[in-house]
Amino acid sequence: MASKNSKNMMRLDDGNFDQEVRASELPLLVEFGATWCGPCKALLPVLERLADENVGRVRVAEADIDEAPGIAKRFGIRGAPTVVVFRGGVEVARHLGVTSRARLMEMLRV
Repeated sequence: MASKNSKNMMRLDDGNFDQEVRASELPLLVEFGATWCGPCKALLPVLERLADENVGRVRVAEADIDEAPGIAKRFGIRGAPTVVVFRGGVEVARHLGVTSRARLMEMLRV
C-alpha cells in the first residue's frame, strides 16, 4: 500500500496521527488501507495524483490499518479502503471503498 510514486503523500501511524491531523491547516484526506488490500492498491494512483495536483491546497495521507490499529479502532474503520477527510482536526466526510478522483475532490471541496 505504501506510496512510492508521490513525494506529496505522507504516512500516518499511531505515533504521528493526532499531531498531523491537529496541525493541518489544510483539509487532510486520509486513506485507511492495508498492504493485502486489492482495492487499496487500485485507489493508490488516484490518491497520488490528487496529492500531486493539489499541493498547498490539500494534504493526502495513508494509514495502514494493520500497522496503526489504534487509530483504525478509534475511528471505527471496519473495511479497507476507507477514506476520511478532516478539517480543523474534525472528521467532515467519509467514504468506504474505491472511489473516483471526482468524488474525493467533492469530499475535500477543493
